[in-house]
Amino acid sequence: MPVFSVNGLKKSFQGKEVIKGLDFILQNGKCTALIGPNGAGKTTILRMLSGLIQPTEGTIQFHGNQTNGDIRQYIGYLPQFPVFYEWMTGFEFLKYVGRLAGLSKLVASDRAKELLELVGLKDAKNRKIGKYSGGMKQRLGIAQAIIHRPKLVMLDEPVSALDPFGRREVLELLEKLKQETTILFSTHILNDAEEVCDQILFLHNGVLVESGSMSELQLKYQQSKLVLEFNVNAAQYIRAFTKQELIENVQYEGNEVTLYVKELEAAKAEMLREIAEQNWPLLRFEVGRLTLEDVFLEVVKK
Repeated sequence: MPVFSVNGLKKSFQGKEVIKGLDFILQNGKCTALIGPNGAGKTTILRMLSGLIQPTEGTIQFHGNQTNGDIRQYIGYLPQFPVFYEWMTGFEFLKYVGRLAGLSKLVASDRAKELLELVGLKDAKNRKIGKYSGGMKQRLGIAQAIIHRPKLVMLDEPVSALDPFGRREVLELLEKLKQETTILFSTHILNDAEEVCDQILFLHNGVLVESGSMSELQLKYQQSKLVLEFNVNAAQYIRAFTKQELIENVQYEGNEVTLYVKELEAAKAEMLREIAEQNWPLLRFEVGRLTLEDVFLEVVKK
């Protein structure tokens, strides 16, 4: 069942069209990533969906109804750079935003306690927010976005400013949230989207250039490739690879070589035979998996 249906969505600023007619559907209970480089228009799209700015053209339907009315009770939103009252404790802040969302004093307090445990801040509930780490603040921001149990949560670049530990905390939290609500988050970090998302929306220059599940996109853009890692620099073996008829393209960096091949099974057998005969110092040999970065680069080339 769709949560949001978007048709012909456009947005212009000072006569320049930055969003150029988007059509997509967000399905209930799914985690969807809006992927694109910086400046592609991801934040503009989220702000239109949340009602913070109005589209120049197009329609946005929420559960089949035009979003001309106030839909704040149905959505949660976390901007890329959330702002907190740092003199408050985490518990005080969540109670405060709960009251702003229309919850009673008792319900806001109970919900704050529940969410502090969900996002892993129970032990820091009475600590001033100014003493929180970046990852802790981002988890608190997600908690405030879902305090009123929205049907859709939108997160703008929720992990881009975090260190690896903070990113891991937030990604694990998103995995939990997928069980409770529909999620749309924007990112330019492809590995994060690949890890947690069910659906992918590729945005490039204000245009939605591709969409689908990760498995659908991998199947559509699949390439047969082999990845070899040596314990020495791989450059000395490149000439031997380029002579192979089954190999269409060779890429290498440092000790690793990626071979794009015509017939996977035949190429695999031929390369294993060559490695054994030449006694090459091989550390790793695997059939390459098409990553989200591979798919994105293929999509952008179209």
